[in-house]
Amino acid sequence: MAKTVVHKADSRGDANHGWLHSRHTFSFADYQNPERMHFGALRVLNDDYVAEGMGFGTHPHSDMEIISIPLEGDLEHSDSMGNVSVIKKGDIQVMSAGTGITHSEYNKNRDQAVKFLQIWVFPNQKGHPPRYDQISLNLADRRNRLQQILSPNAGDGGVWVHQEAWFHLGNFDKGVGVEYLLKKSGNGVYVFVLKGDVNIDGTELNERDGFGIWETDGFKLEALSGDAEVLLMEVPMNW
Repeated sequence: MAKTVVHKADSRGDANHGWLHSRHTFSFADYQNPERMHFGALRVLNDDYVAEGMGFGTHPHSDMEIISIPLEGDLEHSDSMGNVSVIKKGDIQVMSAGTGITHSEYNKNRDQAVKFLQIWVFPNQKGHPPRYDQISLNLADRRNRLQQILSPNAGDGGVWVHQEAWFHLGNFDKGVGVEYLLKKSGNGVYVFVLKGDVNIDGTELNERDGFGIWETDGFKLEALSGDAEVLLMEVPMNW
C-alpha cells in the first residue's frame, strides 16, 4: 500500500509582510512546524506574492537546488555570477547554489504584482559549483498531459538539477485523467494543485492543496474541474 499525506491549503504557514505575502507548505523562516520540515529531498515550497516595485534584496544561498516558477507577472533576477534576467509565466529558472552565491529578485513592474513558486531541493551532495539556467516552455505542451520541466539530465526536457528529481506541469479539462509512473524506485511525488480540483487515487484535492505519495510505482490523477492545473515533483525520499 502506498503511503500518503495531505496538506490542505489553509494549513500552510502564512507570512504577510505587505509587499510580500508568502504561504509556506514546509517550515521556513518564522514558520516552524516539526511535522512539516520537508517531503524527502523537497525542502521548500513557497507560494509567493510580490507587490509592484518590490522584491528581495541581495542575499546568500549555498548547497541547495533552487527552482522558481513564475505564475503571473515578471520577476527580475540578478546574481553574483553576473546573470541578469527576467522570468515570466512559461519560464523555469534553476539555480544550483553549491559552494555559495548571492542573488536578488525584484518586481520592476509598477502596475502588476508577481506571483511565483519558490522551490528548494536538497542536492545529491554538497560543494557543487554554482550554476544558473532558465528556459521558456511551450504552454500548449501541458494541455491535457504532463509536461516535464525538470530532470537530473541536461539533455532531457526542461532544466536540470543535481538530484534524482523530475518535475511536471499539467493543465487539464474536467474529466481528463493521466497516469503517472515514478521514474526511480525509492522516490515519492509531491503534487501541488495550482488551480481547480483534482482526484488522486480517491483523494479529492482543491486549489493550493498539497498531496505526497510514496512507496508506490505510480498513481492516477483526474481533473474534477475545468482548467485544473497541477505541479508534480518527484524526489528521492532518502538521499
